[in-house]
Amino acid sequence: MFAPNFCITGRIAKALMAIEADRQIVAGLPLTVPMLDSLRRTARLLSTHYSTRIEGNKLTAVQVAQVVAGEGNFPGRERDEAEVRHYFAALEFVQRIGRKRVALSKTDIRTVHGLVMSGTTKPTSYRDCQNVIRGARSGQTVYMPPEAHDVQKLMKQMVQWVNTSLKTGELPVPVVAALAHYQFATIHPYLDGNGRTARLLTTLILHRNGYGLNGIYSLEEYYAGNLEAYYAGLTVGPGHNYYFGRAEGDITPFVKYFCVAMAEAFGNVRARAAEAIRRGVPDQVTLLRDLSPRQRNVLGLFRTNRIVMAKDVAVFFKMRPRMASLLCAKWVKERFLVIENPSTKERSYRLADEYEELVTR
Repeated sequence: MFAPNFCITGRIAKALMAIEADRQIVAGLPLTVPMLDSLRRTARLLSTHYSTRIEGNKLTAVQVAQVVAGEGNFPGRERDEAEVRHYFAALEFVQRIGRKRVALSKTDIRTVHGLVMSGTTKPTSYRDCQNVIRGARSGQTVYMPPEAHDVQKLMKQMVQWVNTSLKTGELPVPVVAALAHYQFATIHPYLDGNGRTARLLTTLILHRNGYGLNGIYSLEEYYAGNLEAYYAGLTVGPGHNYYFGRAEGDITPFVKYFCVAMAEAFGNVRARAAEAIRRGVPDQVTLLRDLSPRQRNVLGLFRTNRIVMAKDVAVFFKMRPRMASLLCAKWVKERFLVIENPSTKERSYRLADEYEELVTR
C-alpha cells in the first residue's frame, strides 16, 4: 500500500495558509463572466504552453495560442502542434469533469492520458514493458521505474490512497495532490506522456475538491520557471532504481515545492482579480446566482457571438440539434433568451437585455 514518507514543515504550513486565504478571497470577489472567460482562457493557454515546453516543445506562447485557435501552421513542427492541441483538449476535459465531486478512478487517469497522447477520450492501457528515464545530456540512467507487472497494482493502490485521504480529510487537499503527482511520476505507468498526465492529474484532484478557482490559474508556469527544483523534488532516494530507495524516500521537498507553487499561483490570481475590480468591474454575482450552471456556461458562447442559432448551442454543448432547439425554446420561456429571427429555418437567439450586459460590460 502507498504510504508516503513526508512531514509538514513550517514552509509548507505557511504556503497552505496562503493558499486558503487566497482561495477564500477569490471566491468572494465579484468576478464577471467576461473576466472569468478571459482569465480561464489565458490560464489554459499558459498551462498548455509551459507543460508541453517542459517536455521539449519548441512552440512559443504566441504560436501555442495560434495552434489552439486553429490558425497555426508551422512546417517541421507538426508534432509540437499536435502535442499542444492534445494537451489543451485534455485540460478542458479535466476541468469539465472536475466540476463533479466524485471519487478519482483509474479510468479518469487513463482517459486523460489518451487525450494527451492522441486527442481522443479512448482510455489507454498501462505499459507492458520496462521503461528507463535517462538524462537529456548524459544519456545515463536517471531512474528505473517499477517493472511492468507491478504497475497495475501500484496504480490501484495510489487511486485508493487518494480517495481515502480525501474522504477522511486527514491531509490538506494540496498535499494529497502533491503526493499523487509524485507517486504517478514514481510509477511511470506509460512509456510516454507521464509528466503531462501527472500535472493534469493534480489539476483534476484540485478541481474536484474545491481548489479549482474556476480554472483561472496555472501551476505549470511556476514549474517551467523553476524547472531544476521541480526535477530535484521528484528525485528521491539514494539509488535510481524504484526497488532500492525510491519507494521509501522522503517526499517532503516535493510537497514543499508543490505547495509553494500553488501559493504563488493563487496569489497571482487574487492580484489580477483585485486589479480588475479596482478598475471598476461591476458586481454581477447576484444576477449570476439566478442562472443554472448550463446558462452560466453558455454566456461564454454569447461573449463571442451576440446572435446564435440552436445549431451553435448544439456544438457548444456537444448535444444533438433537437435537444439544443428544445433548450433554446425553454430559455425563451424563462426570459433568458430572446428570439432575434423568428424564421423557422433561420431562427436565431440573443440574450435578454439584462443578461446581455453580463457579457458586454
